[in-house]
Amino acid sequence: HQVDAALQGFGFAMGPFRMYDVVGIDLEWRARELSGQGQDDPAVQVDNRLCELGRFGQKSGKGYYLYAPGSRQAEHDPEVDALVQAESERLGFSRRDIGNEEILERCLLALVNEGAKILEENIAANSHDIDLVYLNGYGFPAERGGPMAWADGEGVGAIRQRLLQLAERFGSHWQPAALIERLASENKHFSDVQEGRL
Repeated sequence: HQVDAALQGFGFAMGPFRMYDVVGIDLEWRARELSGQGQDDPAVQVDNRLCELGRFGQKSGKGYYLYAPGSRQAEHDPEVDALVQAESERLGFSRRDIGNEEILERCLLALVNEGAKILEENIAANSHDIDLVYLNGYGFPAERGGPMAWADGEGVGAIRQRLLQLAERFGSHWQPAALIERLASENKHFSDVQEGRL
């Protein structure tokens, strides 16, 4: 609930958990069951518990949120809060209060770091193409210009520093992409990259 609220406050039409409810939490759950892979990943245990309870999202009237019959209005559900709490305790996670700014920063920096890897691998010709996908396909707030434009506005050096701080606290998943290192050292922007070259 807090993650979705933080992203909606930034300008997204909905956060990731509302989106999971719209799409159907059970789609990935069933795919993991069929493949026999990924069900033990700590990152999907809340999804697993919700699906085991028949909470598949809007289509079942319950998912991460509650839905009145015939309504698409997501209502906060304290039962999900309790389930998340219990699951995190079972997994041995240390819980702490996390503010909306940290939630937003971690979500945006993850997008930017992956975008940098996409540019490195020449999957996209330039950062504008990545931004277009996020603006038109994922509802990134238009006034923000997309994750790569947002990062350019923040400064690639600042993005690098913030990723390094996250890597120090939470592990190598947050290590800045090589392109971020290069752009920061040369005081350049993502918009300077064309087809993998500066």
